[in-house]
Amino acid sequence: MEKLYGVVVPIVTPLTEDDKIDVESTKKLVDHCINNGIECLYPCGTTGEMMYLTMEERKLVAEVVVKHTANRVPVFVQVGAWNQADTIELAKHAVEIGADGIGVVTPIFYKLSDAGLVDFYKAVAESVPADFPVYLYGIPQNAVNDINPATAEAIAQACPNVVGIKYSFGDFTRMQQFMLVRNQTFSVLAGPDHMFAPFCSAGGEGVVSGNAMCIPEHYEQLWEAIKAGDNALATKLQRRTNVLNSTMCAINNIAAYKVILKNEGVIATTKVRRPFENLTPQQEADLLEKMAQLDYRKVII
Repeated sequence: MEKLYGVVVPIVTPLTEDDKIDVESTKKLVDHCINNGIECLYPCGTTGEMMYLTMEERKLVAEVVVKHTANRVPVFVQVGAWNQADTIELAKHAVEIGADGIGVVTPIFYKLSDAGLVDFYKAVAESVPADFPVYLYGIPQNAVNDINPATAEAIAQACPNVVGIKYSFGDFTRMQQFMLVRNQTFSVLAGPDHMFAPFCSAGGEGVVSGNAMCIPEHYEQLWEAIKAGDNALATKLQRRTNVLNSTMCAINNIAAYKVILKNEGVIATTKVRRPFENLTPQQEADLLEKMAQLDYRKVII
């Protein structure tokens, strides 16, 4: 079964000024990522404002991304939703439209037991074909529920098509423990950008990075250094990653990504779905000035 690897982009969801899905900007964003070397796309994730989109909007975004990608890179759709029935509906939809796999965030808001998490993932994994890859998605700082290594192992044993996890909390020890799941064959990807190089040096398979939409050349250069085992270059690039990351994520990172992408002509508006907050005009100006000072699209050797 196919797995995620390298630089995976959880793309933003472009919106029109009247708060509709901007299909043309979504296509341009797909091309922008692929043409700049990104390995995999991950629509409808946290960066895609997933919980603020309707079911119909999420299906539309998934359809546009899968169709426009046209098998140039893998597309894994994040299908975790407000309840199990909606999650399963989105999972089946991802299969129907030809996605390469799905990610599934833990149930949110209400605290579940570990057994409840296993039951949930078993229901979702069994709703799709046995050879359709599923990634767990842990982001406890947003979702309340967390996945521990023992629970991941229980899910992996119960669900052969659960191939890995995207873990977005900066617990390096836990992320290494996930690598031991299913006899050390579990795919593990980092959410925190500052962990990209050190995480991969310890056996991780990549990063899921919203920042990479805005600085794809930089992330791809870092990924190449990691693959080549060039630790000196990877360290140098990781440090630059940390500076760029802290700049883009200082205030409302999703809104900041849209400001940068609009400034580059990739998407048409900076609009985010309420109650998310846009940057103020002064914050936008400050962000673009700081990014220009960093010469953010320049590849540094």
